[in-house]
Amino acid sequence: MAPTVMASSATSVAPFQGLKSTAGLPVSRRSNGASLGSVSNGGRIRCMQVWPIEGIKKFETLSYLPPLSTEALLKQVDYDGRYWTMWKLPMFGCTDATQVINEVEEVKKEYPDAYVRIIGFDNMRQVQCVSFIAFKPPGCEESGKA
Repeated sequence: MAPTVMASSATSVAPFQGLKSTAGLPVSRRSNGASLGSVSNGGRIRCMQVWPIEGIKKFETLSYLPPLSTEALLKQVDYDGRYWTMWKLPMFGCTDATQVINEVEEVKKEYPDAYVRIIGFDNMRQVQCVSFIAFKPPGCEESGKA
């Protein structure tokens, strides 16, 4: 005999009817003079906003410093001792800062016009601990080469 499910009227739940209408929510309309710095998700909550990258010189940890030398990068990377990479597979078990620098050099060859950022995570708390720019492309204002 197959098991049957019986629902009483006291415990029955109305079936899902889809999302509620958003007609009552305020609508964000972009004016002609609106810039990317005033982007909104159009909802009641203003969250997940992105910093405008134009005109901001201090946008990362250590970004106000001149470009770091290889030795300075090695010292920054070697400070913690646990490394991941986001442009390839994570570097689980990496214990040598020179491996991280080799990855930075490889990504600079692969993407010469891109910024390269090193991000360090705490594997116990699962949070980001440090983030800094390891390479700025030639010709950008902040690189000191333009």
